[in-house]
Amino acid sequence: MRRRPATLAATLLGAAATVLTFTLAAQAAPGAGSAPGGPAAAVAPDGIAPEMFAALQRDLRLTPAQARARLDADARAGRAQQVLSATLGSRYGGTWVAGDGAVAAGVTTAADAATARALGVVPVRVRHGEQALTAVVDRLNQRAEAAPEAVVGWYADLPTNSVVVLARPGGGAAAEAFAAGAPAGTVRVQASTENPRPYADVIGGNAYYIGSSRCSVGFSVQGGFVTAGHCGRTGARTSQPGGTFRGSTFPGRDYAWVQVDAGNTPRGLVNQYNGGTVAVAGSTEAAVGAAVCRSGSTTGWRCGTIQQKNASVTYPEGTVSGLTRSNACAEPGDSGGSWLAGAQAQGVTSGGSGNCTSGGTMYFQPVNPILAAYGLSLITSGGGPDPTPTPTGTGNPPGDTTWQAGTPYAAGATVTYGGQSYRCLQAHTAQAGWEPPTVPALWQRV
Repeated sequence: MRRRPATLAATLLGAAATVLTFTLAAQAAPGAGSAPGGPAAAVAPDGIAPEMFAALQRDLRLTPAQARARLDADARAGRAQQVLSATLGSRYGGTWVAGDGAVAAGVTTAADAATARALGVVPVRVRHGEQALTAVVDRLNQRAEAAPEAVVGWYADLPTNSVVVLARPGGGAAAEAFAAGAPAGTVRVQASTENPRPYADVIGGNAYYIGSSRCSVGFSVQGGFVTAGHCGRTGARTSQPGGTFRGSTFPGRDYAWVQVDAGNTPRGLVNQYNGGTVAVAGSTEAAVGAAVCRSGSTTGWRCGTIQQKNASVTYPEGTVSGLTRSNACAEPGDSGGSWLAGAQAQGVTSGGSGNCTSGGTMYFQPVNPILAAYGLSLITSGGGPDPTPTPTGTGNPPGDTTWQAGTPYAAGATVTYGGQSYRCLQAHTAQAGWEPPTVPALWQRV
């Protein structure tokens, strides 16, 4: 395979320096605001979340002024990309932001270089248009099933005007054979130590797999998620997301928890299968007769009512006790999925009879016994674990506390307990054991 000459990098670096210097100078021009590094520079630009602005400085190791300059360059690159792609067609070699913040665009003719300069970007002469590189990637995609184990992946690399095929150590020859037939000079093989694996947000109701079997995520907990015990035994591996069953009980009870691999992020959300999610606020148990909805990877989002609690049912594998009975339908593959009353987690699908065409009776394993059995903390919509209830004692905990047993509280009243503020959700007279952290049905942390 032919490699690109080193003159390309030199051309870009030489031209880019002028553009970057101009950009930074404009940022510091008199009358443009506070001096770089001053208080105004540290404030996120309009339309940019402060968290993103801070992360940009942290991860790219930029000062606030440099981060502003980089955001400006990114915006200019986006505008240039739209214009040049539409006007140059197959002659367009793509737009990119260089490591030093300069905006560059690949062009194939002198006239197109002038067009790029008119947009304030650095033109770089290239042999292949972006469309040509995309065609090579598409061709490799069509042969993906034939890719040898030595090939990690492939992509169009605009700054080097080539399609890169990543190969594991010693796999260069196999990678070149895989890419054979591509137009001359378009492909280069690059050694790589990458070992890609899927990363995923762990969201209630989504599918996961145990070998060839499919179940549904119940609720995210610190380190993983809870699900039904009949979905897998302790030690079994899962995929999408990848993880390992760290505990599983079935029959008797029907619960389990999976510790997910690094890179998978448990989130306090449940898939509503309408393009949105429900944020999980806690795990306050709903009453019999309350409306309940469940999420599962076979039949999506279905609702019904809680009919009975502490039910026992005999499956072919044995009897399971402590279940809650409902008329919200479910089908195979929904097992392990989430049950919610409002925003409160209720349990995970166990089994039942019937289906979502004819209806039927379903059972779910309540979630709080799962959390207690394995010492798990539920992930709530705030992104952290559900607050751990404060044990009731003979006195109030250390810290500022205004809550008092025996006091009538109206809905909307606010108190402090252990230094935390709470708002009353329902009028009541406080009793010992009803401390705000222990009764989320009565008190909401604010």
